[in-house]
Amino acid sequence: IKNIGLINTSWGGTPAEAWTTLETLKSDPDYAPILQRDTNPDDIRAKLEAKFGKLVTAETDRGKLFGDTRMVTEGWAGAEVDAAKWETMELPKAWEQAGLEIDGLVWFRKQIDLPQDWAGKDLTLELTPIDDYDIAYFNGQKIGQMGLDTNNSWQTPRVYSIPGSLVKAGQNIIAVRVFDTGGGGGITPTNDPMRIRPKDASAEQARDLKGPWQYRIEAISAIASSGEQNNPARLYNAMIDPIVKAPIKGAIWYQGESNAGRAYQYRKLFADMIRDWRRAWKVGDFSFYFVQLANFMDQQPQPGDSAWAELREAQTMTLSLKNTGMAVIIDVGDAKDIHPRDKQTVGYRLAQIALARDYGRKIEYSGPMYKSMKVEGSAIRLSFDHIGGGLMAKDGDLVGFSIAGSDKKFVWAKARIDGDSVVVSSEQVAQPAAVRYAWADNPQCNLYNKEGLPASPFRTDDWPGVTAENK
Repeated sequence: IKNIGLINTSWGGTPAEAWTTLETLKSDPDYAPILQRDTNPDDIRAKLEAKFGKLVTAETDRGKLFGDTRMVTEGWAGAEVDAAKWETMELPKAWEQAGLEIDGLVWFRKQIDLPQDWAGKDLTLELTPIDDYDIAYFNGQKIGQMGLDTNNSWQTPRVYSIPGSLVKAGQNIIAVRVFDTGGGGGITPTNDPMRIRPKDASAEQARDLKGPWQYRIEAISAIASSGEQNNPARLYNAMIDPIVKAPIKGAIWYQGESNAGRAYQYRKLFADMIRDWRRAWKVGDFSFYFVQLANFMDQQPQPGDSAWAELREAQTMTLSLKNTGMAVIIDVGDAKDIHPRDKQTVGYRLAQIALARDYGRKIEYSGPMYKSMKVEGSAIRLSFDHIGGGLMAKDGDLVGFSIAGSDKKFVWAKARIDGDSVVVSSEQVAQPAAVRYAWADNPQCNLYNKEGLPASPFRTDDWPGVTAENK
């Protein structure tokens, strides 16, 4: 009997660059933005105070967030502000993605011009999820808030009512005071709407609020320094380098959420991290098996872009490295919990890979993986690897497929299994160009092989995604 041991070296909510060597990060110009992020608290404060003026320390008692703030009396929520002290940020976006590496209180403002026939009418303000808490204002008056009284407020879209008595024709001001307690913060990007409209009006009559907003920091919280572990190479140096003299057979890896906003960059970064570890152990290309991101957040009624889908795609691309394997858990997640509770299924699927790849078991260890497509008139035929005993739809007809023509406008599609392939079509797309499957944060999807393993999400196109420019 061989002695077998597991070393658990982990830190939740951290990005892949923290587990990668500084030498690798310095060797590639694409990683320069990572190296330029300075999370030293004293440096952060000095740089921000040079821009915004003296900053106070935010109250660490979260319950006091909704207390009086002098910024309201000083007009931050109203029409008259000193524009020189405000910066601009494209929203929706986690503010870390805009270079704001802090936790604390930040105000966002947007001036909008409303037509005469909106004056005096009750309006509805819709915003994407805000991480973590917020108070919303319209023309200087508070219209709503979300905080400690709401579970998972950081992933909940906001819907606030604006009384008609505050609404006037011409210039109006929307202001949102956001409190981030840790990790990512801000008015975050999802498929949810970000708009304003008359209360009973249709979505077509709404004014889109995405785009440039003014922002200004109110305070940096006392926990702003807790992001030290996210610095480049910090966790590699502290938690990988000290154990590289231990014998190793393989590694299992569950991460990616913290890099979802930079999924295109992750295509290269994750592979480079794996190469780093293999160089450090000096025993060749040991097995490296990882878990694809689970389904998470609210389901969307229509096909759309998704940073999480792009991160799953980046993980799938990493399978091009020798001796890698991926456990797909697109059916195990929880819309309201980033940590799926079903750990047994995750462990089982990882074990199947190891049993087949490392211990010689003659078993199917992966669900269907997209291989190729062929246009057949008004339909697209999809072929797969790892079909095992055959393809199957779990619990009814196939769902989760969308299709688009060259206009890149995806619509839900009909899909059917035809032998070892899937045929996809829609009456709305006469000349199809691309198919996507399970392409969402939390998709409805049910393509499996008969071994009970789910198909990996995929797309047949390579059209630029929402994270393509994020570094």
